[in-house]
Amino acid sequence: MNDAYLWYQELIRPSWAPPAYLFGPVWTVLYIIIAISFGVALYLVATKKIPQGIAIPFLCNIAFNLAFTPIQFGLQNNLLASVDILLTLVTILWAMKSIYPHRKWIAYAQIPYLLWVSFASVLQLTITYLNF
Repeated sequence: MNDAYLWYQELIRPSWAPPAYLFGPVWTVLYIIIAISFGVALYLVATKKIPQGIAIPFLCNIAFNLAFTPIQFGLQNNLLASVDILLTLVTILWAMKSIYPHRKWIAYAQIPYLLWVSFASVLQLTITYLNF
């Protein structure tokens, strides 16, 4: 077992925290949805079919999403991970609002991602509080 896994196992977690084995399948499905929908949105921006500014929340979201694991498990910093996941959540909402007038299906496709990150945000904030 690596140090990050052991560190996480030692954290106080709420009783409603899902089992670790659930995260892999959930994120696999979400990353497929994200890849397709974000890919189409960024393609539409690149081909000038929608305004360039719409790419900003999608790109910010990707950056915040990808930063979470290194922050949480690499730096082992719950507080910074909490800030990061909240930024991930905000940028999902921003992306949904930005794309909605142009491609409603892309906004709707984010609903499972939004729901999971909302749940994960509450979980992360709870873990941060319990281990402060």
